Amino acid sequence: MNISSFFNLLLMWFLLFLFLISAKKKTKMSVFRNYIFLIIMLLNGTTFLLSQAVYNNCASAFELCPNKTFTLNNINANKTLCAGCEDDFNFCFSANSTIWLKFKTNSIIGDVEVDFKNLNFEISPNQNIQLQATIISTSTPCIANSYIQIGNCVSTASSNFSLTATGLAANTEYYIIVSGDKSGAGITKAAECTFDVLLSGTAVDRITPTIEVVAKSYKVCDNELITVYAFMRNCKDSTVFTWSINGNTVAVTKDSIYQTADLKTGDIVSVSNSCYRLCSKTISISTPPFKVITIPVDAGVDQNSSSGQSVQLNGSTTAPVYSWSPDFDLSNKNDLTTMATPSKTTTYILTAIDSGCVVYDDMTVLVKEALVIPTTFSPNDDGVNDIFEIVGIENYPNCFLQIFNRLGQEVFQKSGYTFSRAWKGDYNGSDLSSGVYFYSLELRDSEKQIKKGTITLIR
Repeated sequence: MNISSFFNLLLMWFLLFLFLISAKKKTKMSVFRNYIFLIIMLLNGTTFLLSQAVYNNCASAFELCPNKTFTLNNINANKTLCAGCEDDFNFCFSANSTIWLKFKTNSIIGDVEVDFKNLNFEISPNQNIQLQATIISTSTPCIANSYIQIGNCVSTASSNFSLTATGLAANTEYYIIVSGDKSGAGITKAAECTFDVLLSGTAVDRITPTIEVVAKSYKVCDNELITVYAFMRNCKDSTVFTWSINGNTVAVTKDSIYQTADLKTGDIVSVSNSCYRLCSKTISISTPPFKVITIPVDAGVDQNSSSGQSVQLNGSTTAPVYSWSPDFDLSNKNDLTTMATPSKTTTYILTAIDSGCVVYDDMTVLVKEALVIPTTFSPNDDGVNDIFEIVGIENYPNCFLQIFNRLGQEVFQKSGYTFSRAWKGDYNGSDLSSGVYFYSLELRDSEKQIKKGTITLIR
């Protein structure tokens, strides 16, 4: 008994067991119906469960790709036989248990060979053990009167055999018919067989697809945005590009371009794609390791200064070329350590250059303007000198100002004195009279300066 027959018998007993259990819970009529259904299944050999694959039909022919072995069979296959139907042919054999295969030629005229190996026939009483096969061309697929036999025809193969055809047209679809022989004395069942099939030849050979990856340079600057390009050749039905860095997938793109600014020295960028819808082939390639040029550059810490006062800038870098900017108030823009004498708050940029890479760092010299405290002001709403404005006070955001009259009474105070919060010569919303007033300005700076003086209010 072959494996298929054993499986069928085992399945039948299992189904019988299930029906016997279900019968205990059903009426006599239900049991009768169940037994009738079971008998039908047994008589049909459980064909409904072990039906032939879709390539039993011409319209669903199994597509072969070149140089790959497929394991197929015609077990439980049937034939569609009517005038003009797919199995209405008569070559060196007529249809019995037919299955359909197909292939498409490449862009050149060439030859094919279809090898059938490892034939393993079903063995049952009165069953034949010979396969039949041939290659056909057709102008109208699956319509028998358009079939033309191509190459040899095999009618009694009981072991390995081959089909060959020469001079096949380019870019054309051809079919292979495989049938089980049913001839011979006492034979009542067509041959059924599992076999390996391999398609090869110049008419179906594929040009090996290739992929190339290119970057402008494999020596890049730190944090530089680099672009990697992929170029594919001879790749039919390509899919998407899968990009990886050091084996870890980082992107999947439709376009053949990948950009990144996050490479490190030694990183390798790889790209892969698959070619051909049928029997796809994945191709991939990697870049050489990237060398990332990292330039340490430090312009130093921010500093405070007063107008006209010089400060020392202390930069550092390993780059061979460097300079400071702006340079109009520097002692030497090309020295890492240089003197700056800014007249106002200035940000200095240290630029370092190495192997074409440019890196920047900056620092700021905050120039505190000298305080200018007026001695008079006239809050008469003429738009001129209407407030007690202290020039440079914005450099002392934590300052504290107090104003007193001649009797020593406080008439104004403000923390964080600024132009927008300046004294307008009033007290509790009422204008004060002209005269001399006294101020005390606590700067609350690192030197803990307190400035005192008089201010004349003129109406």
